[in-house]
Amino acid sequence: MVSVIFPAAGQGKRMNAGINKVFLELADRPMLIRTLQKFSAVPEVGELIVVVGAEEVEPVTELLEKFSGLKPWKVTEGGSERQYSVWNGLKQVDSEADVVLVHDAARPLVTVKTIEAVIAAAREHGGAIAAVPEKNTIKVVSEQGVVKSTPARSTLWAVQTPQGFRKQILLEANIKAEADGFLGTDDASLVERLGRPVHVVMSEYSNIKVTTPEDLLIAEAFLRQEKGSMLDTVRLAAKFAKETMRGKLPHRQKEEK
Repeated sequence: MVSVIFPAAGQGKRMNAGINKVFLELADRPMLIRTLQKFSAVPEVGELIVVVGAEEVEPVTELLEKFSGLKPWKVTEGGSERQYSVWNGLKQVDSEADVVLVHDAARPLVTVKTIEAVIAAAREHGGAIAAVPEKNTIKVVSEQGVVKSTPARSTLWAVQTPQGFRKQILLEANIKAEADGFLGTDDASLVERLGRPVHVVMSEYSNIKVTTPEDLLIAEAFLRQEKGSMLDTVRLAAKFAKETMRGKLPHRQKEEK
């Protein structure tokens, strides 16, 4: 079974919305719900663990109760840092889980394909992260604002979530980080400190983290595009069915008769 932890305790100051950004509406429903629905569509996922600030445990619980079709879920209190929130979530993971995913609650555009690929790679290798090749040139800059070096772009990947690990590996990594007083920038960095391999899974550039008002507009544009593609597919299927009923089969099918 796969458990998924969703850190959502951040204040979202860059969004400047006055509320936790995961409550914001994204094309007719809260962003958090969109994210949870994506993971609920994955057969291997058995539970969803949402980690929020202490004052948001009750409102998030009430929100989730309004939506049917979600996998079994829990809401728990987060910590002062994202890493501590994940650690609190880990303590709630079902004993039957063998793989744990960590996914930003503010990444609602992740695809089922990417989720399933990360799960498979985590099971096989112990650790896996969703990422895309970096398209920009990256510079290493000194504290004085002077360029020190330019890493080869071919070696650089922009890391996203979900990040997945065998449960015992992620537990071990968090225990060591806590003992050492280490604060990582993502979950994979904790696992890397154990000397464990973390494999990269190709994701999509649309799997953005909604952090600013501009990101929200971009996410809405991606959703409109996705909805448009689905409508085109439905229209094409309807047209095909209509023409088939009238006996107007495609040229290839006529030849095969």
